[in-house]
Amino acid sequence: MENTVKKRLAVAPMMEWTDRHCRSFHRTLTKDAVLYSEMVTTGALMHGDVPRHLDYSQDQHPVVLQLGGSEPNDLARSAELAQQWGYDEVDLNCGCPSERVQRGAFGACLMAEPSLVADCVKAMRNAVDIPISVKHRLGLDSMDAASSEKDYQFALDFILAVADAGASQVTIHARNAVLKGLSPKENRSKPPLRYEVAAKLRLDAQKQFPNLKVLLNGGLETNEQIAGHWDDFDGFMIGRAAYHFPAMLLGWDDLINTHGDAAGYLFSETEWHRIQIALVKQVQNWFDECRAKEKPFYIGAFTRHVLGLAHGRAGSRYWRQRLSDHHALAKVQSKAAIADFFLDASLTLGDWAAFELETDN
Repeated sequence: MENTVKKRLAVAPMMEWTDRHCRSFHRTLTKDAVLYSEMVTTGALMHGDVPRHLDYSQDQHPVVLQLGGSEPNDLARSAELAQQWGYDEVDLNCGCPSERVQRGAFGACLMAEPSLVADCVKAMRNAVDIPISVKHRLGLDSMDAASSEKDYQFALDFILAVADAGASQVTIHARNAVLKGLSPKENRSKPPLRYEVAAKLRLDAQKQFPNLKVLLNGGLETNEQIAGHWDDFDGFMIGRAAYHFPAMLLGWDDLINTHGDAAGYLFSETEWHRIQIALVKQVQNWFDECRAKEKPFYIGAFTRHVLGLAHGRAGSRYWRQRLSDHHALAKVQSKAAIADFFLDASLTLGDWAAFELETDN
């Protein structure tokens, strides 16, 4: 029965990184993976520019809006906006350890208030028809769920509370959040990873909520690593590795459809050409959108997400330099110039990287 259910592979929500352009690029690499937005605070949606935060191109589905907040009514209204804008799911951030986020009373510090988080989930669940999920940590500060029964129960009680409130999925970042004394960057590496604890939490949570999906997040860097934990979780969320080495996403559809058996991928000349042509078309569509809305166009907002694609190939350093040259980027102000820019950049990798673009305009 286990192998009949397809598991979820997802690119994690990452501030300043998983914006609409990044998600469109990632969608050229994988059809089946789930893409998450950057975290958007309820305050930004209640008092800010909603289209700026929520607008995206329709090629991105399935796409999840991650929210940051701790006020049930505001989260409910924000979830309603997410549904109106066509997002497939809403995820509540209970894992970010940033002190700036803590001052806003959301993120990882919410793990200490499971009843409040449950109220937040319930409010969103009652407001919308789309699924509600929660991303969280294994514990807080010096807790040790691996050796302390009390600390393990803390994590399990949190998961049970949000599941009981209506969350259909939790994503466990399998290390603690240290709320004082570590930077967000240090929080991604210093607290030890405890995959075995996360796996046990899944089993124990599903005894009471058999339909709850439990995803693993934290420290996963290769498709082989993901495949190695395939049977222990309902899916996997990958952050920085997926962003810095996006070619790994080329193997995700096969990984999903073979139930974890196919961990490799072939990054061929044909695949390179397909991706470059897709990028040209995406950026040209965005150029048209900017012109229609009388907004400034800057191709660098898109190319900054693509820099890791040629990782390991001869000439990749020159390719990255070309895609990061602000003077050259600023000059790209027509659809023809967009195509020429990507073609010229590709040629720094060698003749094999040249692609032909069929133009209909």
